[in-house]
Amino acid sequence: MALIVAIIAVSFFVDEPLRRNIEAKMNRHLAGYSVRVPAARFQLFGFAVTLRDLEIRQKSNPEPAVLRVPRLRASVQWKELIFFRLVADFVFEKPNVYMNLPQLRVEMRKTVPLKQRGWQQAFQAIYPLKINLLRIDDGTLTYVDEDPRRPLRLARVNLKASNIRNIHSRKRVYPSTLHAEAVAFDSGRAVLDGHADFLAEPYPGIQVNFQLTDIPLDDVRPVAARSSLIVRGGRLSTSGETEYAPSVQRVHLTDLSIRGIHIDYVQTGSTAPAQGEGGKQAVAEAAKAGPTAPRTELRLDRFRLVDGNVGLVNRKRTPEYRVFVSGTDLELTGWSNQSADNPARATVRGKFMGSGSAEASATFHSGPKGQDFDVKVAIQDTPLTTMNDLFRAYGKFDVAAGVFSMFSEVKVKDQAVSGYVKPLFRDVKVYDSGQEAGKNVIQKLYERVVNVVAKLLENRQRKEVGTVVELQGRIDDPRSSTWQILGGLLENAFFKAILPGFERQAVRRTARAAK
Repeated sequence: MALIVAIIAVSFFVDEPLRRNIEAKMNRHLAGYSVRVPAARFQLFGFAVTLRDLEIRQKSNPEPAVLRVPRLRASVQWKELIFFRLVADFVFEKPNVYMNLPQLRVEMRKTVPLKQRGWQQAFQAIYPLKINLLRIDDGTLTYVDEDPRRPLRLARVNLKASNIRNIHSRKRVYPSTLHAEAVAFDSGRAVLDGHADFLAEPYPGIQVNFQLTDIPLDDVRPVAARSSLIVRGGRLSTSGETEYAPSVQRVHLTDLSIRGIHIDYVQTGSTAPAQGEGGKQAVAEAAKAGPTAPRTELRLDRFRLVDGNVGLVNRKRTPEYRVFVSGTDLELTGWSNQSADNPARATVRGKFMGSGSAEASATFHSGPKGQDFDVKVAIQDTPLTTMNDLFRAYGKFDVAAGVFSMFSEVKVKDQAVSGYVKPLFRDVKVYDSGQEAGKNVIQKLYERVVNVVAKLLENRQRKEVGTVVELQGRIDDPRSSTWQILGGLLENAFFKAILPGFERQAVRRTARAAK
């Protein structure tokens, strides 16, 4: 009994020197961060070390702490002694990881690789044995972008990683088991199961299956805004597999669906940085070299957008306007960013400007010179009054009545573009005395002229105004993605060619009438 009492007494006297030693070693290893360990307890009988209220802060932005751990316990993993391995078991209870945008920017500016920033050495300073079993119980991960009212949060995070101190393995062999689950953005669910190689160089490798269910997307609005996207509502579900290791990076989504999202792409002017001579030369060399396969392999077996509202907002024009398709149902199958034998296929249906029917189909194929694709679009029976902001922006007039339709086919093959856009207007009425109240005389006169020209252009049998815009040219810019190419073609052909083509026809018809 005296011996037991003496051992317990000695363990109490060890606590404070142990706390100071752990805190000093962790601060010595971590670059750009400071560690505070308020309390430490050594338990001689279990050879365990318990830390209380551990805090780690970024020196550049110390508030708030990037990591808070109410209780961290490190002990011998006793069952591994059977295999003559002396390793440790680490348990993090209710850890809270927090990062905001200023802290993230500081981290992104660092040129030192993550491996060399001392995180692994700092936690190994807590306990003399190597970590073999890592558990996180009821953790929280929070990221705050520009809007503190919309944090991105994973709650009730539970993770278990075992057999961490495995021997060095061959490439793409993952001997350690890994399981994690969490509540995503307050109501969604995330589950991850797989394996890892924690000793891979220069960073650990993982191969996991994942499933995300009913993830609300409204909270990603601040992050999406930096990509010129405005997101409202919507829920995401997906499943698939990812492998991320020094020798391979791939993501395979077997199914991805988004329901009820309202998303706009906003044009506010060119945001591309100016290029110096060096930048121009690099682009020229990249163009000569041709496209290269992306380092990360992406595969998407099936993507569905259900009951979406997808739009384009142009703030470069006065007045600004929004063109959209509501009730959007989109399905994309077989897409990959790598060369494939079979093309990806997409179909879209919805209501153009909330009223006219809209249908589109497309095929995408990764060819030797980049992405090749064929797109067909048909828009029919859209009331022209829903497009008045567009007419005001490009033609400085609005309409009182009429119906709009458009048919288009665009093809890109080996960076050569071909196709057409054919807009049709029926029963156009530009000038209306009731609608023109409050406009100046010059504006009223201008709209009368437009109305007369529209009447001159009408097909006498079908009462339609129309023109065809041909698309021909090449795409040799290695910086452009498939979606940028497709979006730019449709914008130039549709938004910018309707009225110029309309005016060219008007000039020719007016000249014939004068003769």
